[in-house]
Amino acid sequence: MIKKLKELGWKKTGGFLVMAFVAFAFIFGGFGGGFSTNNQNNIAKINKTNVTSQDFIDYINQSGISQEAIRDNLENNIIEELLSGLISTTLIDLEIKDFDLSINERTILKNIKENKNFHDENGTFQRIKYEKFLLSNNLSAPMFELQLKNRELQKHLFEFIGAGTITPNFLIKKKFEENNKSLDIEYFDMENLYKKKADYTASEIEIFMDENKDQLKREYIDFKYVILNPKNLIGIEEFNQEFFDEIDSIENKISQGSTFDTILEGINVDIVEVNQFAPSSSKQINEDLIYSKKTSKIDLIESGDNFLLYNIDNQYDRAPDLNDEIIKGEIVELIYQKGKFDYNREIIEEIQNKKFDNLKFEELAGSKKEYSSINSIEDDKLIDINSVKMLYTLPVNSFALVNKEDKIYLVKITRTNKNSFSENDEKYIKFVNEQNTNNRKSILQSYDELLNTKYQVQLNQKTIDRIKNYFK
Repeated sequence: MIKKLKELGWKKTGGFLVMAFVAFAFIFGGFGGGFSTNNQNNIAKINKTNVTSQDFIDYINQSGISQEAIRDNLENNIIEELLSGLISTTLIDLEIKDFDLSINERTILKNIKENKNFHDENGTFQRIKYEKFLLSNNLSAPMFELQLKNRELQKHLFEFIGAGTITPNFLIKKKFEENNKSLDIEYFDMENLYKKKADYTASEIEIFMDENKDQLKREYIDFKYVILNPKNLIGIEEFNQEFFDEIDSIENKISQGSTFDTILEGINVDIVEVNQFAPSSSKQINEDLIYSKKTSKIDLIESGDNFLLYNIDNQYDRAPDLNDEIIKGEIVELIYQKGKFDYNREIIEEIQNKKFDNLKFEELAGSKKEYSSINSIEDDKLIDINSVKMLYTLPVNSFALVNKEDKIYLVKITRTNKNSFSENDEKYIKFVNEQNTNNRKSILQSYDELLNTKYQVQLNQKTIDRIKNYFK
């Protein structure tokens, strides 16, 4: 249902946060008497409950938002936002009624008397402070008490829905202990086990290229371009109006279909010709920029403090040229990364099939084995946090591949150690609160899904449009 309300426009726009689903704080007083009408056309319908235009008018009058603010934000869907706020309020009222929740007058009176805003310096309730508050906010006592009653009923509703969300202490302790135990590990860097880039033969490179020829093909372009700036275009180094007029003139000629050579007539600049170009690890700012704009055969683009006028003569696909050392290096890098991936996959499959044992671990580690400890499930000093979380799901004597940035390690869990803690520790208290909050969120999400199926909301667009027209 929350999702549905968002679709109706329940969001923050124009500086107004209209209604949170679980908390309401109306400030009564309206906008200069508001507006009224006897038109009882329905603006919305929730199952069999009608939400009338008069309901909406009353809601707007009570919202504290001025007519001017609403008028200025019509295009920002403020009417839809206000309507979604009214619908959410109505839904909560329907749920309160459905669960037969109630609150007595003594509870309301108790809340008023316990409100510190109405106390003196000795903590004693002062009726005069309460009366001043009502006057300053243009509220009557019955109106304010009704507001408190509605808020208490809403609070009771969500306490009712969230009942049972407190996780038993022994389960929280167990989970906290699991998350904060330390793991003793043995590990080593896998880098020395991978085949070195220099060890790949020409034959292996050729085979790789043949197997991946379609994927390795690249688009090349032949093109020419000139660099334009105030110095070579108008004879001075200042970016003035005359320079930009010349730039505008060139852009107009491009849009009119003029050729590259025609545009350059009368302009004394050097033409740079580039053939068989595709971006590589060796950055070429102008050429790379033109390549990124290759969908336009001719164009004028900015490059730093200059403008580039370019013309693409030819575009075509071709296989990588291994005679180009840069390109060859990029191909070898691809082969190397594939080799690493295949080797790691073999290790993972052996671990999953329980064919990887301590003898194999010691054989691969050799003299490179290191020892360390991970202090908790949040300790990512040694390896990536996602790898840490994975290790905390494994038993002692398990093996796993983990990573830290661009390094891969093979790890063995050798021992776990329970760490002592106090229930008064700030970390433990925070953990308890997070667990209860997460449980509560889960239940409220389920409740939200229930509301989606329990209530059907229909809007009357014609009535909404009439109300919008009032403010125009």
